[in-house]
Amino acid sequence: MAHSFSPITRRRLFAGVSALAFAVSAGAAFAADPIKIGLVTALSGQSALAGEAISRGMTIAIDEVNAKGGLLGGRMLELVRRDDEGNPAKGVTAARELIFREKVAVLFGGLDTPVSMAIVPMINAEKVPFMGPWAAGTGVTKNPGNPNFAFRVSAVDEIVNVGMLDYAQKTFKATKPGLILVNNPWGESNEAGLKAALAAKGMSAVGMEKFQDNDVDVVPQLTRLRAAGADVLFMVGNVGPSAQVVKSLDRMGWKVPIVSHWGPAGGRFTELAGPSGKDVHFVQTYSFFGKQSPVGERVIGALKAKYPNIKGVDDITPAVGVANAYDGLHLSALAIAAAGSTDGDAVRQGFYKIGKYEGLIKTYETPFKPGVHDAIQAGDYVWAQFIENRILPVGVTN
Repeated sequence: MAHSFSPITRRRLFAGVSALAFAVSAGAAFAADPIKIGLVTALSGQSALAGEAISRGMTIAIDEVNAKGGLLGGRMLELVRRDDEGNPAKGVTAARELIFREKVAVLFGGLDTPVSMAIVPMINAEKVPFMGPWAAGTGVTKNPGNPNFAFRVSAVDEIVNVGMLDYAQKTFKATKPGLILVNNPWGESNEAGLKAALAAKGMSAVGMEKFQDNDVDVVPQLTRLRAAGADVLFMVGNVGPSAQVVKSLDRMGWKVPIVSHWGPAGGRFTELAGPSGKDVHFVQTYSFFGKQSPVGERVIGALKAKYPNIKGVDDITPAVGVANAYDGLHLSALAIAAAGSTDGDAVRQGFYKIGKYEGLIKTYETPFKPGVHDAIQAGDYVWAQFIENRILPVGVTN
């Protein structure tokens, strides 16, 4: 028997069906909302090249995750970037915008240790996981946060400092190191790490000098180190000031080996430093030169396909920005998947649940544990120098 509904009843039924359809539609839309990944880094200035390398590494990894269906039932990853101009105050402002307005699930903090150190208290307070693809200050991950939301796929000062000493002894037979360090929190982090590395071998520096980020003449500091008998210089500084150290040495006519942290790799170092820039040996986490793993070959191909200005491995520079960011993004995606949500504390614990991941830099095995938030360890570094504007592993000429 057919049912006959009054006009009012029909309207109510229609409204109910419409509401149900809207709810289903809204649920589907919510499920498809992108998962935003934030990036605060230098996208202008002398280190812009490194900031762009970080962006590209993240983008290639995001493309791979999205091509496999995204995360959490089909939600695509979306990169949201902000330029900090290498300035801690601007970095904090940018991070605040990404956290509160964009609601990023993970915040990547770019280049400079002072910027990252300024952001870390905020991410711990707001319970937003932080991934460091560059800044090497020991205190970025070894911070007072409890729980600690800062993770890193990058160099770590206290580990690099041991490597710098070992390399100087092995390569240059150095016994009287002098320290020439930028006068900021990154320099302070390396001062502590280098002194500890030297003390562990019963050694001490013959002298330590600081320079400012905007110094154009470091001759007075270097003159004191030469007078103290330094037979190698341990240098820590970003592109511009490191170039000024090299040019000051040239003006002095002092040929002394320089073993550097990776600051020179971040931009136009050889252009700024001149011909002697090639004599600086610096640490790296990865090189695209030489035989590559299948992951390396895939990443090189993806970079060439996506960025027309990348014709070959010469154009993937600085390599560490691409490699650290690529692995850091994939590890972050694994943490989100392990968490089953974008809740900050769940994602933080998700990092501890990562097992084996075949990355670009290496195959990671449980890379993060409570108290161990750095995935790159002492055996993962390579030493490099500039050869005709290309960053090559030491001893490799083409």
